[in-house]
This record gives sequence, structure tokens and C-alpha cells, in this order.
Amino acid sequence: MIIEWRMKWFWLMGQRSFLAVLFVINLLGTFYGFYWYKNQLNWTEPKYLNIFVPDSPTASAFFCLVLLCYLFYRRSPLLEAFASITLFKYGIWAVIMIVWGGWLDSRPFFESLTWQHWMLIGSHLAMALQALLYAPYYTYRWREIMIVGGWMLLNDALDYLLDIHPWLAPSLEPFDHIVGYFTLLLSLSTLLLFAIFSMLPCPYRRWEYQTWFWAGK
Repeated sequence: MIIEWRMKWFWLMGQRSFLAVLFVINLLGTFYGFYWYKNQLNWTEPKYLNIFVPDSPTASAFFCLVLLCYLFYRRSPLLEAFASITLFKYGIWAVIMIVWGGWLDSRPFFESLTWQHWMLIGSHLAMALQALLYAPYYTYRWREIMIVGGWMLLNDALDYLLDIHPWLAPSLEPFDHIVGYFTLLLSLSTLLLFAIFSMLPCPYRRWEYQTWFWAGK
């Protein structure tokens, strides 16, 4: 029964109608995410550092590209690696930061969180879940993981050395350095997790799709 349910679920995730709905949802979320960062983007100097500021919407934007590839029967192992790894990392990071900030707040926990906080928790958990659900489809290998890992660690370094990380709750600001160490640990853990996924054999990997943009083999 469980195996049959899994087969039906993986079949559904590969259907064009399902992919199209998921693409639209992620695209809308991406637009909202960049809008959410508008003040920090305007504040950040020099402006070329803005590429490192909107972490979550950038991750969801790359996942949109992955879904678009699937809709047109194309593959890009590099896009898959970038989207899945960053989608999971920043999804989990945001949830932990919101909960951590609420826990440190002087007010009772549930009073410290607004409806926007709960909306962000739900949407970022969905980001991480998407990255995990499509893990059986990904075709990236060590080369792509190393490229994404280099980008993500550079992003972490700039975030906490130049103080361009996503703005934290006031209750978390005194622990900025601890957040930096936690972020680095989360990056390394996420890279390890998705490296393990890439080594697991799975019949759902769609190698018959035409590879586009990056062969990765």
C-alpha cells in the first residue's frame, strides 16, 4: 500500500498540470519575496552586493527555472542543485530565525509573532518541503554540489562579515555572531544532505529529458 501510494505521488509530481500549478505558486512567491526585501535592497551599499541579499526569493526563482525546464522536458543539473540546496537551506533558516526571535522576545511567544510571521513560517517550510519532495528527480552530481557550495559559503561569509544578512528580529540582534555560526553549520549540513540524496539510486530520475545549459557529467 505504501509503495503504491509513493508511486502515485511521484507520478503526480511529474505531471505537467501539477508542475504548472507549482510553477505559478512559486513565481508569485518569488515576486512577493523580492518585494519583501525592497527596503534592505535600497539600503545595501555598494549596490553590487544586492545579488547576495534576497536569499529566499533567489532560491525560489531558481526552483521556478527548474520547474520550467521540467515543463519543457529539459534538464539542468546545475539549476537543480542550486535550487534544491538553497531552497532547503533558506527555508529552514527562516523558520528557525522567526521561532528563535519569538522565543527571545520579552513578550509571550505567541504574542510576539504576527500573522506575517506565521505566513512566512508556512511558506518557508513549503520551500524546504519542495526541495525534499523532488529529490528523486534531481540529476546533479559532485561537480554541481561543489559549485553551489562555493556560492553558498561565499554568501554566508559576505552576509556576516559585511553585515548584509537578512534583517533579524531586534531580540536576535545581540546574537548576530551566533546566528552566523549557525548559518554556516546549516549550509554544511544541507550540502551533506543533498550530496547523500545524489548518491541514492532512484528509478524516478528522468534521464530521458534533454539536458540544457549544463551537462554535469
